[in-house]
Amino acid sequence: MNEIKLYEDKIEYKKLVIEKDQKEIARCYVFFIKNDLHSEQYALMEDVFVDEKYRGHGLGTVLVKKAIELAKEEGCYKIILTSRFGKEHVHQWYEKLGFKKWGYEFRTDLV
Repeated sequence: MNEIKLYEDKIEYKKLVIEKDQKEIARCYVFFIKNDLHSEQYALMEDVFVDEKYRGHGLGTVLVKKAIELAKEEGCYKIILTSRFGKEHVHQWYEKLGFKKWGYEFRTDLV
């Protein structure tokens, strides 16, 4: 039987936040991931959120554009994100920002 070796490294990430009156009203995380298929790392944008009271004012667009800019600055060759089925308005918004539907996300809940 083959032995599995574990190589560990810290995953680097940045959290982008927009605040109003010292309260977080919008955020997203950008994780930087390296693998052996490419010499450059790629970015994973996660947890894009805008407080309901502030939606429709362009804050999400500002965050996503900043995340893309950050990924470019970090030398990433791509930036990816996930979005659940049934959120067509969100999918259309991401497409307006330059993202393309590329595949499926597969998941197993662990807790």
